[in-house]
Amino acid sequence: MANTRKPRVACELTPERVIAARAAGGAVDVVFARTLPAGSLAPGLGAANVANGGAVRDAISDALAAVGGHSREVIAVLPDAAVRIVLLDFEELPERRLDADSVVRFRLKKSLPFDADQAALSYDVRRANGAIKVVAAVAPPAVLEEYETLFRDAGYSPGVVLPSMLAALGPVQAPQPTLVLKVDVDTTSVAIVQHDDLLLYRTLENAHGTQLAAAALADDIYPSLVFFQDNYGMKVEHILLGGLASADEIGPPLEAQTGARVSDLVSASQVGQPGNLAPSLLAGVVGALVG
Repeated sequence: MANTRKPRVACELTPERVIAARAAGGAVDVVFARTLPAGSLAPGLGAANVANGGAVRDAISDALAAVGGHSREVIAVLPDAAVRIVLLDFEELPERRLDADSVVRFRLKKSLPFDADQAALSYDVRRANGAIKVVAAVAPPAVLEEYETLFRDAGYSPGVVLPSMLAALGPVQAPQPTLVLKVDVDTTSVAIVQHDDLLLYRTLENAHGTQLAAAALADDIYPSLVFFQDNYGMKVEHILLGGLASADEIGPPLEAQTGARVSDLVSASQVGQPGNLAPSLLAGVVGALVG
């Protein structure tokens, strides 16, 4: 779902808004957001994610025009609910990409609620110390086509397509076990990383909506923390917050409940002009551009 050339403009689609940003000098210098009418997008792995294509298309056009840029090629950042992320371990995997594709798709069949053979698939392979780890991003082709069509109809080419959480992980520096928590209105995405390795990934239903509380988030992530500690023999030492969750609002109580240091996923140094959005809401576009 991505090519090797990285555009300097990114645009994220969420159920609430469209966010566009432009990169310059290793940081995001301009951001613009356009609010969507309620119900315009309903992200998921089923068809018909787009309920009001005209409104979303116009918001994409307005947001990207506002951040400028000469190229019509953009990084399209999709809702996490529309893409399934699966971590796979292999003892052997063919070096030839076409052969490896078949093996990865075969392993995915038990993990997906849709046809793995027909799915849009992108994956990264890490080979180290005799182990082979694959991070696969997979979506039904009809769902991916819906989102890409929105960009094409707005006059842009989605040269790179990323789910929001994977985009947000791009610039993360994690010398110690670090939990990245990105909360959106419908989903809570949980990832645990160390160095360049993605060790755990889960997308949970967010039953709290925009009414966030540290105690509720701690309860949501507790199973992932226990699973990680039991399987890796390590504890998470750092939590990075993005999306609707910010360290200013829930950092201290979350830190008290988990024992991990809590900070924001997006720093002020990464964003020049955030507009009227909280920096935490820019995790997807910032990560896509500066990661």
